[in-house]
Amino acid sequence: MPHPADFFDAHHRHWEDAELLFDNARWASADQMYGFSAECGLKAVMKALGMPVDDATGIPEKRKHRQHVQNLWPVFRTFAQGRGGIRFSSRLPEDNPFCDWSHHDRYAHRQHCEETSLAQHRDAAQGVLNMVQVARRDGQL
Repeated sequence: MPHPADFFDAHHRHWEDAELLFDNARWASADQMYGFSAECGLKAVMKALGMPVDDATGIPEKRKHRQHVQNLWPVFRTFAQGRGGIRFSSRLPEDNPFCDWSHHDRYAHRQHCEETSLAQHRDAAQGVLNMVQVARRDGQL
């Protein structure tokens, strides 16, 4: 049986891995890790704001919350604003910086990783990291 989800730890782990990959010019893999880091950071804050999760697995109960970052970004904004978390959602761009990101790209040839998309995803993941740090400082996490 898999270990229960720990979105907070996974967020930081994927960020650290993304930065290692980025620093070693492993752009395509870094881009994937930035997306997973942002996704886990959003889910960590959503859980802190009351997102229901399965007690045994830690996985979100609602299907709309079990999304990858490209689909979760707008869901997060709506969820956070409806749960008194506007102080978190307002720290992130309204437009979805991951709209061109896909977990399926982990299978793509590395030549398809574009520098502008990578920079956008890295900046957005950094924004989620900063937001998570604020949530931690505020005692939410």
